[in-house]
Amino acid sequence: MASTAGATGRLMAVSDLHIGYEENRALVERMRPGSDDDWLLVAGDVAETVADIRWALKTLAGRFRKVVWVPGNHELWSHPRDPVTLRGTARYEYLVELCRGLGVITPEDPYPVWEGAGGPVAVAPLFLLYDYSFLPPGCTTKDEGLAYAHRTGVVCNDEFLLHPDPYPSREAWCLARTADTERRLAELPADMPTVLVNHYPLDRHPMDVLRYPEFAMWCGTRLTADWHRRFRVTAMVYGHLHIPRTTHHEGVRFEEVSLGYPREWRGRPHPPGALRRILPLEADPGDR
Repeated sequence: MASTAGATGRLMAVSDLHIGYEENRALVERMRPGSDDDWLLVAGDVAETVADIRWALKTLAGRFRKVVWVPGNHELWSHPRDPVTLRGTARYEYLVELCRGLGVITPEDPYPVWEGAGGPVAVAPLFLLYDYSFLPPGCTTKDEGLAYAHRTGVVCNDEFLLHPDPYPSREAWCLARTADTERRLAELPADMPTVLVNHYPLDRHPMDVLRYPEFAMWCGTRLTADWHRRFRVTAMVYGHLHIPRTTHHEGVRFEEVSLGYPREWRGRPHPPGALRRILPLEADPGDR
């Protein structure tokens, strides 16, 4: 673990910036820390192209004391608009090196320790993917779940754009990532609290409000269902669902911090582009 936090400042978070939309790019251009000691957690889905990912992370890294990034599914897409044609692990490793060149922390780096208000807390960026274990009601296998999704027309674009090379499947990649990450988390000091940052929630409960429950198949894995208890989690930060809110599960705070698409955030009562404060904890955060 590496400790680089100042004694003041806030640990902030956002995800699903999707800066391919000009309205979202403009919001990122306006994002600023509240102090020189603020950190920013970016929980995936910055953009689909390497050029856009680089622009957004470089912009934010130039403003916040520390930026921590995890990949979402959109960063991992081999998108026809992107001249970088790498697939699977090669694309992920390319993005890791891009981040390191910008001074951005990735899931492959030592976990930094937040020592500002609410700390010390190990901030652990995770890259876990999903394994189709969050099945739709009435389905017992991945094949049944996918068949149901195709019948309803709710199929994630990952099926066409997110390649697991050299793994034989996305679930095999997920299994390998989960095993390696679990080992690293278990090596943390037994008295060290954590903030876990992942594009997907570590438990299925946030999917209870999905309009299309079949989409849960592309939202995580049951392998992490007890991690919020096992690893002394102060807050579990995630995105992907485009349903920004705070929930509590078994005494642990889950923070969905996505910006989402313009058509989604235009209808919300709060100003778009606001960052979520993770630490220090507000006196009465409530559910939102």
